[in-house]
Amino acid sequence: MKTDRFSTVDVVIAGGGPAGLSAALILGRAQRIVLLCDTDEPRSWASSSMHAFITREGISPERFRELARKELGKYPNVLARAVEVTQAKRQRTGGFLVTTSRNQVICRKLLIATGVRDVLPPIDRVEEFFGKSVFQCPYCDGWEMQDRPTAVYGKRKRGFELARAMTAWTRDIVLCSDGPSGLTRDQSRQLARNGITVNEARIASLTGTYGRLKGVVFKDGSTLPRSTLFFDLPTRAHSSLGESLGCRLTRNGRIACGQYEATNVSGVFVAGNVIDDVQLAIVAAAEGARAAFGINRALTREDFEHRATGARKVKHPGNAGDERSVTDYGRMPTPSRH
Repeated sequence: MKTDRFSTVDVVIAGGGPAGLSAALILGRAQRIVLLCDTDEPRSWASSSMHAFITREGISPERFRELARKELGKYPNVLARAVEVTQAKRQRTGGFLVTTSRNQVICRKLLIATGVRDVLPPIDRVEEFFGKSVFQCPYCDGWEMQDRPTAVYGKRKRGFELARAMTAWTRDIVLCSDGPSGLTRDQSRQLARNGITVNEARIASLTGTYGRLKGVVFKDGSTLPRSTLFFDLPTRAHSSLGESLGCRLTRNGRIACGQYEATNVSGVFVAGNVIDDVQLAIVAAAEGARAAFGINRALTREDFEHRATGARKVKHPGNAGDERSVTDYGRMPTPSRH
């Protein structure tokens, strides 16, 4: 795998969650030389089980990653490393010089699947209950908490929409806005007609034992008995890699992409929670699969054209769905097999 000073691969995947693992499998089976980099700091650090992933319902996130890595071990052209991608720079040759926490590597394509971190509500003791009785995704944990007295933490549009969403799992809902709710008159009316109370009192802490929530304690001394709390707050990106490469961001701060999860930067693809989509593990895996298809398609067309004409050009999915030539990449090194 060594060539001169640097290692050279077809694809570097930054992030080893469902998106990155799925992409690595497909690219490995396409005989691409892949370096999968993962810091093993998943978004699901507090979760004891995964949900809504067909055939894997209830599996622990750790076991899921263990099984996935075992499957990838069948492909000697896929190398998984516990390293962080700290920087990537476009080369004049058209590829990327990728710096990890251990070494540097040259790749032809880069897939960013670094995910996001959840921002917890600024409430005392919230970490004790997170992943046990405090959650951020009703599609992941709503079934287990169904019909329970539920607190929804949020305000304005986010609080309203989460309270509305929770009516699929329970009808005992109190929207706790921790101060002025910022709701419109119409939103307040709709919540009231659905039996949802809005409590604007400032929150002091949560109460309960062994991760089991018993109530929300307010600064005025009152307590609201609740057995679960769901929140929806803006997340933070694990990495600024995409932004540093010039990838266009959405209004929500995610990386924008088009067909096959291709970004506006030639050779850079994204998958998983770094893009605006449904925040489910199975969706992230599907995005990784789409990105892998797009990457392999581009690589195949580059190599095919080079053998046919001698020209070396970088291909990247266009908005219209056809691969477009972006730039000559000159004497791009050829990856060597392990």
